[in-house]
Amino acid sequence: MIKSMTGFSKAELTENGIHALIELKCLNGRFLDINCKMPRNIQHREYEVREIIRNSVTRGTLTANITIETNASTGGFALSENAAKNVYGSLNSIRKKLRIKEPVSMDNILHFASQLVVSDNSEDENLIMSIVKKALHEAIRNLDNMQKKEGQQIMKDINNRMRNVSELVEKISKLGLEKIPAERERLRQRIAQLFESDEYDEQRLQTEMVLLADKLDVSEEIVRLNSHFKFFYESVKSPEPSGRKINFLLQEMGREVNTIGNKANDAIISQYVVTVKEELERIREQVQNIE
Repeated sequence: MIKSMTGFSKAELTENGIHALIELKCLNGRFLDINCKMPRNIQHREYEVREIIRNSVTRGTLTANITIETNASTGGFALSENAAKNVYGSLNSIRKKLRIKEPVSMDNILHFASQLVVSDNSEDENLIMSIVKKALHEAIRNLDNMQKKEGQQIMKDINNRMRNVSELVEKISKLGLEKIPAERERLRQRIAQLFESDEYDEQRLQTEMVLLADKLDVSEEIVRLNSHFKFFYESVKSPEPSGRKINFLLQEMGREVNTIGNKANDAIISQYVVTVKEELERIREQVQNIE
């Protein structure tokens, strides 16, 4: 199954007065790179989020935005009087040093509200993480579905281009086979013209023809190309991520096509080779988008 590396998904879940919003955005990347943006109170458990993502995504630059909102009416927090006194004392000390006339007010203290809240951290943290994980699994499923749909569109284009490449290679193969006898005869005629009145070594001529035929013969390259085509389609149908394998096969196809272009002393074959190289390059651009 071919999947695109790019995609976006979102999932929301509300339980026990806690609302979790998960947003996943994935872009192309050679390896898996995970960036997490989480609330500070659960940031130290980022590794759990990373493990869940790593078990489902293999390549790409993925950003996970996690937002948590709690309903204050559900309880679960209180204000620390000692913390409030410490904040007041620190602000009052600064006021005196800076010779500020205005007294420290409650509004000044509430600017540090995050320092004043106390709660049962272990219970709240585990509950929040439980909800986050449920929402995260849903977001990953949504991302996977989107990437598969986009991957299907990419594969339509790749398959069309690969069919075109296969047809061109078949034409090159036929032209290559037809060209060898013609080149042999052309060489014989040219040599005969050069030595019309003189004797020449027929055995040496045959040897030169064999060498010429070997130089012009592209059957080995065609066989290897067809083998690469076979592995290409097997990789595409594989349930495992195959982007890297396909990219390697395309590089090997490009080498064989270049060899054919260097061997073939024919204008039509050269045109076909140029077209094949263009199609392979477009396929490679598309493959950069798949996982």
